[in-house]
Order: sequence, then structure tokens, then C-alpha cells
Amino acid sequence: MQPTPRRMPTLDEVAARAGVSRTVASRAVNKVPHVSQAKREAVERAVRELGYVPNPTARALAGNRVGAVVLAASSDESGLFADPFFAEVVVGVSAALDETDLELILVLANTPRGRARLRQTVRSRRADGIMLMALRGDDPLGRLAEEAGMPVVFGGLPLTGEPRWYVDADNKGGARLAADHFVRAGRTGPVMITGQVDSLVSVAREQGFTEGLTLGGVPLLGVSSGGFRVEGGADAMERLLDAHPRLDAVFAASDGMAIGALEVLRGRGRRVPEDVWVIGFDDLAGARHTNPPLTTVRQPVRALGHEMARMLVNAIDGQDPNPLVLPTRLTVRESAPEVTAPEVTSPR
Repeated sequence: MQPTPRRMPTLDEVAARAGVSRTVASRAVNKVPHVSQAKREAVERAVRELGYVPNPTARALAGNRVGAVVLAASSDESGLFADPFFAEVVVGVSAALDETDLELILVLANTPRGRARLRQTVRSRRADGIMLMALRGDDPLGRLAEEAGMPVVFGGLPLTGEPRWYVDADNKGGARLAADHFVRAGRTGPVMITGQVDSLVSVAREQGFTEGLTLGGVPLLGVSSGGFRVEGGADAMERLLDAHPRLDAVFAASDGMAIGALEVLRGRGRRVPEDVWVIGFDDLAGARHTNPPLTTVRQPVRALGHEMARMLVNAIDGQDPNPLVLPTRLTVRESAPEVTAPEVTSPR
């Protein structure tokens, strides 16, 4: 009788024995840089104890890696770091990469020079993958992704085309929640402050809000763009008040624009929520501290960054992860009070 062949241990078993993630185990086994000494020693000990033999093909592929990934955004430095949304994304990305010991390279690619720097990083293979954020219109970063020859994960869908890998929030469904809240509250004169017209995030939120009002039989009085900035929200609110003085509800497609709208309403003698209800979008930390506290559509911003990084790591490891759309929900505070329930989850 032939003896049963001994089953070879797997990399997953090595990772479990060493107390690290599979990615860290793979990087340590394949001598890829940017693995801490303690984790490398734990993996090497697990390899000896289990008798693990690396796959030579996988080892050769891993040996070509440089141990870094890029997070690129089409935003200028002042805009990026003044926006708490991006700060939360970076925190999420960093948390996911902490489990892998990959180095994060942040590139601001809103100028020709910034894009050239990113292109050089790609062409010289100084990164194993790219995460792209804040693409607008026919952004050249989208074309760069096609030329990269390496995994690229999008944070939010671009306006044209659908990339292979992306993580997004349910922008359209979240905006419908805002519209439904106004409808159920009996608001009859809603207006909307949109973001940039060449951003799919802004387009999706406008579509969702409009569709929600239509389903409820309530007309949208007016729309004005605020560019996703506080001052833009204030300017848009001024225009909407001049054009529609009897408005009684405002949906702003970001918390920042909602904050600007609240300032203008207060300056024009409109009480919130007694005269006008206001809903934002994002539910960043500042939404709890406005006057009054802001009702807003919550999207899991930090989770978006975390899932982008996790998806990119999986793609680098040769997997083909599925695109991911994260749910949104309505968080009710004083600026648009509770109607039936404090939280509703967006449809999937």
C-alpha cells in the first residue's frame, strides 16, 4: 500500500502561525522590503516549524515589487488638507496598509507638474499600485490609469467609463434619503446646492435627490452649484434665496456647503429649522457642532479609504476583487428634525 503523500503547508497557515496577515507573510517569505524585523522573524520561524516551501513562480513575481503604493488626488494642497473628507480617507488607507507594511506615497496631481511626477513614478515602477481620488470630468489621471500596467483602484467612480476596481458610496441612494425626509416632513419648497458639475459624485447626488422628490410629488424649486466648498455653499445659498425667497428646505451635497448655507440663512434672518430645514452629506465631525447641529447623509469615509487600500493589496497579490459600493444612511439632528425614525439605511 502506497503511503499517503504529506500535505504541504500553505501560506495561510504560515501567516496564522506567525500571527500576521497573509500579505505580510508573503512579503517576508519573498524577501520583499518594508516588513518589520519582528514580523519577518515571526514568519521565518513559522516557515521552519511548518516546513513551508515557497512557490518559485510567486516568489519571482513578488521579487519585482518595491513595497510602496500611491494615493493620488486631483486636488491642490490647500484644498486637500483643508477638507476633512480627504483626511478621513487617508486615515482609512493608512490603517489598512499598517497591516501590510507597504509604504504610502501621497501625490497631488492637479497640475501638469504633479501629473508628470505621478507619471514618472508609474513609468519608473516606484510603486506596486495606485489609488486615485477626486477625479473630475475627463481627468488625465483616468487615462494614466489605463497606461499604468499595474493595479489601479478608484475612490469613487469617474464621470465616464467604469474602471475594473473601485470603491464608492451609495451617493444616489443617500440623496434619495434626504429627499424622502423632506417629503415626509411636508416641506414644499426644497432647493439643492450641488458640487462640481463634472463630478459623478455631484451628478449622482443631484439625480438621487431629484428622483426622491419626484416620487414624493414635490417639485424642486431650484439648484445652484457650490463646488463642494464652504464659501461656495454660502454663495449658492444667497443666489437661491434671491431666486426663491419662499424656500423651506435645503439639501447641500456636502457638509461643507451646508455649513456655508447655515451661515447665510442665519444672516438673512431665516431660522433653522423653524423656517428652513437643512440637510448635508458626509457626516464628518464638524456636522455635530454646527448651529444647529446638522442633519446629514452619513457615508463611511474612513471605511472608503480602508477598503480602497485593501482592494489594491488584494489586486497586487493577484486576486481580482469585486467593485464595492458602501451604504449610506441619514443621521437626523436639529437642522432637519426627526420625522419617523432617526436613521434610515440607503437601498442597495
